[in-house]
Amino acid sequence: MNLAEGVQVVSFGILGVMMIGAALGVVLFSNIVYSAFLLGGVFISMAGLYLLLNGDFVASAQILIYVGAINVLILFAIMLVNKRQDFSPLPSAGVRKIITGVVSIGLFALLSTMVLATPWAYSSAPVAGQNSIVLIGEHFFTDFLLPFELASVLLLMAMVGAIILARREYLPDQLTPSDLQQTILTLPERPRELVSTGSGTETEE
Repeated sequence: MNLAEGVQVVSFGILGVMMIGAALGVVLFSNIVYSAFLLGGVFISMAGLYLLLNGDFVASAQILIYVGAINVLILFAIMLVNKRQDFSPLPSAGVRKIITGVVSIGLFALLSTMVLATPWAYSSAPVAGQNSIVLIGEHFFTDFLLPFELASVLLLMAMVGAIILARREYLPDQLTPSDLQQTILTLPERPRELVSTGSGTETEE
């Protein structure tokens, strides 16, 4: 093993430990904001693994799309939900944890068996005369044009749904939900801080 192969092995080990640790943090942390930040760590670790596989375009797309767009969108969605009540414990939470653990262990055993049983081909010779960006672009707009366009429409629908969920109208104290004309695109919400501030200014006047 020469110096380059040793550096690759050490980098692979560091990225693998980082990915596993961040993934466990995503599942085990009770604070959803910390879980979202650790999810960004998982995406960055995956981008590093893509770089080790000479997938420069996939690694850059991983960072730009998943870390810079999807992870930030998840954080904005968490902050816009503004949940005030704590999660109440469910009576069957123990059974669900047991079932989740069994399914996770079975999936891990299945993936481990597949990794060990697959005859992986090892080749260090780069592919000459092919640019990965040009090759991916040709496949996107020739062989996979329909799935590419369907994915674009799906992302547009998700963006419109996120805008509708984030659009909330503030309700005053004197109106009840039964007196309002509800529409599909309206999610009423009455923040407590603004209501208390408004009532305090009215009493002072």
